[in-house]
Amino acid sequence: MNRLPKHIAIIMDGNGRWAKKQNQPRVFGHKNGVKSVREVSEAAAELGVEYLTLYAFSTENWSRPKLEVSALMSLLVETIRKEVSTLMENNIRLKAIGDLGKLPDRTLEALREGIEITQNNSRMTLILALNYSARWEILAAAKKLHWDATKGLDTEKLTEEIFSQYLTTHDIPDPELLVRTSGEQRISNFLLWQIAYTELYFTETFWPDFRKKDLYEAIINFQNRERRFGKISEQLA
Repeated sequence: MNRLPKHIAIIMDGNGRWAKKQNQPRVFGHKNGVKSVREVSEAAAELGVEYLTLYAFSTENWSRPKLEVSALMSLLVETIRKEVSTLMENNIRLKAIGDLGKLPDRTLEALREGIEITQNNSRMTLILALNYSARWEILAAAKKLHWDATKGLDTEKLTEEIFSQYLTTHDIPDPELLVRTSGEQRISNFLLWQIAYTELYFTETFWPDFRKKDLYEAIINFQNRERRFGKISEQLA
């Protein structure tokens, strides 16, 4: 327990392929993926993980069939409003990162309600990455930095720590562990700045089948790794 990752990020992948194996439409997979969100969030909070970030919808996902996108947005509204009571029971605070202003009004309204209701919870912070893209985030940070430079910011004194304050995750520690389900082994434009030294864990399990035991396996795998940050093993000892 003393080597528990403080922040875990998850790319929830495989809902569509899972549904296809059941001879069901892709939306069926997304609906069943909600069960995994609930169980994994509760499990992380029980263990003592302080931050859990879930990649729920990327900027690239808008290019999916309109019916699927519309169903996803409706499912988000339904899920957030339905699960607020679960978040309150487990003392979990809800946050969101991404270009949120471009979400449909109903989705954004439900999201803001959930964030406001749970804002004083302190056991764990659940972060939803919605309409998120790491390249968008870094570019937006660069634009803010440029604006501040025109107002007198000395860019010669710019450090990684200062630049990080311009990101949407400025008040969130970098994840120590990144999990991706469904067997795909790529980052897909997720937290590119923040995962510079994050341990990556890939599993063949589709997201709707991902449960507590799968989270435990990912954490144990993480704990058996040597995190050197550029040093050698003897220095760590």
